[in-house]
Amino acid sequence: MINESLQKLFNEQITHELFSSYLYLSMAAYFESKSLPGFAKWMRLQAEEEKEHALKFFDFVNDRGGRVKLYSISEPPFEWTGPLDAFENVLRHEQKVTSLINTLYEAALKEKDYPAQVFLQWFINEQVEEEKNAQMIVDQLKMLDEHQGGLINIDHHVGKREAEED
Repeated sequence: MINESLQKLFNEQITHELFSSYLYLSMAAYFESKSLPGFAKWMRLQAEEEKEHALKFFDFVNDRGGRVKLYSISEPPFEWTGPLDAFENVLRHEQKVTSLINTLYEAALKEKDYPAQVFLQWFINEQVEEEKNAQMIVDQLKMLDEHQGGLINIDHHVGKREAEED
């Protein structure tokens, strides 16, 4: 049985994960409007992945005899100044999510909730990958110095991303 304080934190994390999905879907729409289908595809896949993360938390709370409570999701940003700005936002957002996951893990340690610790380990590892991928794209976009031919090349490259299997 999950205790009430962890249940509340896990329910809040469901909201954070759903906001992440919403944010990336907004970014996908932005990239579509800029005729950058590769970046749009990357963001759509990222949005789906974040929704799956929310459902993992959802299922975990239910599996532990808790009660899922869904909170309101904030409206995501709508505009960015370009791909670099958008991916810098992705990186900052993923760093924030990492801190939220770390806070959850610390709470699970404090409560001596071993199943929660094991569950959260997957997310800790996932966040390392999320930050690495975002940082790599930011670095590549910075190298371009907004050279349009290079932008099209990176757009094509990130558009090759495939959905991940768990």
